[in-house]
Amino acid sequence: MSETRKPKIFRLQAEPSAIITEQPDAFTLALPAPADVPLKPLKRRFSVWTKLFWSAFTGLVTLALGMWFWRLIDELYRTNVYVGWLGAALLALAVVALLVLIVREVRGLMRLTAASVLREDAERAVATDDGDTAKSVVRRLMAFQAGDPSTASQRAQMAQHLGEIIDGKGLLMLADQTLMTGRDELAKAVIASAAKRVSVVTAISPRAIVDVMFVAAQSVMLTRRVAEIYGARPGTLGFLRLGRRILGHLAITGGVAITDSVLSQLVGHGLAARLSAKLGEGVLNGLLTARVGLAVIAACRPLPFLANEEPKLQDVAGEILSNPFGKKD
Repeated sequence: MSETRKPKIFRLQAEPSAIITEQPDAFTLALPAPADVPLKPLKRRFSVWTKLFWSAFTGLVTLALGMWFWRLIDELYRTNVYVGWLGAALLALAVVALLVLIVREVRGLMRLTAASVLREDAERAVATDDGDTAKSVVRRLMAFQAGDPSTASQRAQMAQHLGEIIDGKGLLMLADQTLMTGRDELAKAVIASAAKRVSVVTAISPRAIVDVMFVAAQSVMLTRRVAEIYGARPGTLGFLRLGRRILGHLAITGGVAITDSVLSQLVGHGLAARLSAKLGEGVLNGLLTARVGLAVIAACRPLPFLANEEPKLQDVAGEILSNPFGKKD
């Protein structure tokens, strides 16, 4: 048998503690160090040859049209002198009308650009609380609304506040409340009326093509009306440019998504259970129209929402959800 040993206590000598150092990963060493350079947005630039091509092509088309008209007038003169003079007079009227249309389009584009620049300058003045920039924005906004006689009293009231000592953000909030409140209320009323009209007509129309045409026509009319309320007054080219902004705004804000408050109202009233499919389509078309109107406000309003609350879908389409046909209880 093996000898039994009694338990003993052994004292261990203190060893120097090991120092653990973190070693870099080999994969990390293989990667280049990220450059501390801010990324710049890509700008769409056309090459010199592209610009030269379109310039030459436009000039060639202009010369071809000029020669065609010249030959037409010459043939009319050869046929009969009076017919030639009539053709020349009609051509002169067409040229004058074209020049007037071009001037109107340019003015419309300039007003759209001015509204966008005003909004950007106002946002920058609010962020920096710059009083001088805020006063400049208010003066330009008053000049922007000078052609609207309905804002004369508000502009006179705002002009009295320019001499007072007010910080930049406070001055712009006062301008928002004084100069934009009436415009906002009118725009919301127009949007609510258009949305209700679309909801009723598309709910009772027998054809889907009628729904599409009516919704498209009402959207165009609503866009022009709301833009005019805020002083944009877009022409054909301005309307196309505004339409691109509206589509961009709808894409950024989630398209035709309905807010949680509207969804809760739908569920609370049991709308899906009580209404027919056709009436549901009318309500949806009304909501889409109201959404377009809100996008027009965001694209055309010359000031950001500061003192006034930004309108929501329920503010302009709440009546559609609670009373689609507009019946009085």
